[in-house]
Amino acid sequence: MDDKKVGRQTPTDSVVLSYTESKGGEAVALYNSSGRTAQQWQELMVYDIMAVNDEGLWTHMKFGWSIPRRNGKSEILIIRANYGITHGERILYTAHRTTTSHNAWEKVIERLTKAGYIEGEDFKTTKQYGLEHIEWLNGDGVINFRTRSSKGGLGEGYDLLIIDEAQEYTDDQESALKYVVTDSANPQTLMCGTPPTAVSSGTVFTNYRKNVLSGEAQDCGWAEWSVKTISNAHDPELWYETNPSLGTILSERTIRSELGRDPESLDDNIQRLGLWLRYNQKSAISKTEWQGLTVTSKPKLKSELFFGVKYAKVTNNVSLAVAAKTDDGRIFVEAIDCRSTREGNGWLIAFLRNPRMREAVVDGANGQTILEADMKDAGIRKKPILPKVSEVIEANALFERNVFSGTVCHSDQPSLEQVVSNCEHRAIGSGGGFGYNSILEGADISLLDAVSLAHWACSNAKEKKKQKISY
Repeated sequence: MDDKKVGRQTPTDSVVLSYTESKGGEAVALYNSSGRTAQQWQELMVYDIMAVNDEGLWTHMKFGWSIPRRNGKSEILIIRANYGITHGERILYTAHRTTTSHNAWEKVIERLTKAGYIEGEDFKTTKQYGLEHIEWLNGDGVINFRTRSSKGGLGEGYDLLIIDEAQEYTDDQESALKYVVTDSANPQTLMCGTPPTAVSSGTVFTNYRKNVLSGEAQDCGWAEWSVKTISNAHDPELWYETNPSLGTILSERTIRSELGRDPESLDDNIQRLGLWLRYNQKSAISKTEWQGLTVTSKPKLKSELFFGVKYAKVTNNVSLAVAAKTDDGRIFVEAIDCRSTREGNGWLIAFLRNPRMREAVVDGANGQTILEADMKDAGIRKKPILPKVSEVIEANALFERNVFSGTVCHSDQPSLEQVVSNCEHRAIGSGGGFGYNSILEGADISLLDAVSLAHWACSNAKEKKKQKISY
């Protein structure tokens, strides 16, 4: 009996529609006849992907899966493609890089040849790099291998659309490709990749996962091997939980050699433990987006004032910002100042004494409790809000959402524009939330943090009911 330890063979999270019949057995048998043997997890995945309903149509019109690197996730695409071409399907195999699509072409050819099919008798192929093509000679089966672009695939009809390296699949590419299977009597789209990293440009894969797991997508399936929060990437038990091929084609030694020194490295959590973040690391607020929210005349404010104070972590500065609701339903934000903490809190108290002050949110362990005491000593009755990490994460997400939806406005302050348009996301907390880093030397990100906190307080504030007096 083989007691060798192997990775978890079933997904940590999945959505699979119920079925009683699958073509997966035929596909796996064809693959195994090439001298290779599908791993258990691959076989189970193929059965789910190739499930059919009572009418013989694919149960899942779309299916996506995410698995950490070097586990053989793309081999499932080869299994599916080999079945398709031998059963009369027209297939478009796409990848982010030409080398990936070319390697897929080589694998399909190799597996077919080793399964006993002969080039020139059973199929013919075009070897032109970047335009690889396989055509079945005794049927209608075809596979075209292409690198994705915003124009690729237009005007061509297919039964199966494959999206390899799906973390790089962009909205523009989807707009060009999603209709290529529309005319098929039994279409299917497969997306396979890893969770997006800081250099990933795609958003389609992330949105698809979110929609399937939330139950919003119909006729769709999903499977992933992942941790839920930032974890110890040096823990072998987590390697076995999130890497199904560990112990077969992947070894502990290999994983150990690739890890960085930081056990909670964000990159190692994504690449090796399959962590999905709740935000796009590449996303940031552009100068054009921020300038589009500028108001040229003084806005009419209808609410009290909400202040945000941020004691910077990297510098010895503290920033102050204010927010208020406008008559047209937006939130006006303004940076007041950023000063050295050596100047004390007197200047902050002068602003926070404002009789129209409704709330003050103060963040930064190196100063918030001192300011709270100073506010009390100054006779400011309203206690400041000292936000938890989860609330800071909520504040940043809400701020960006409202920036992109156009419900934030500002007076085009150069100092604030400089910080906002030169920021990037950084991970905070353990649940995939984000904060901000400045990518511009000399710019203090605490100015943006203060604005985000003020906006959060203003957005969450409930309208005060006017007291009615009757006699």
